[in-house]
Amino acid sequence: VQLQASGGGLVQPGGSRRLSCVVSGSIFIIDSMGWYRQAPGKQRELVATITTSGIRHYADSVKGRFTISRDIGKNMVYLQMDSSKPEDTAVYYCYALIHSRRYWGQGTEVTVSS
Repeated sequence: VQLQASGGGLVQPGGSRRLSCVVSGSIFIIDSMGWYRQAPGKQRELVATITTSGIRHYADSVKGRFTISRDIGKNMVYLQMDSSKPEDTAVYYCYALIHSRRYWGQGTEVTVSS
């Protein structure tokens, strides 16, 4: 199982960015998918998750600004980042929970700066 994240880059404060992540390999059922992030000098933290049934969970710091979505048929998960803030600067990692095992993508870096 491999995860490939993309979409990172430079975003101006208040701007938007869409991150994507695709899962490939021997996959039967993907349970939940989601995103974590790790800012410089900080621990990795949960950003958002989405289950197969579409139940979403967001960190308080991104609630109302970020939107997670999922294309089950394409084994993809997305993170729409709106109203970005400098404190959103981090490396964003996608994950997929498959048969109770969590698989990680390589990370995509987002920098929010003017």
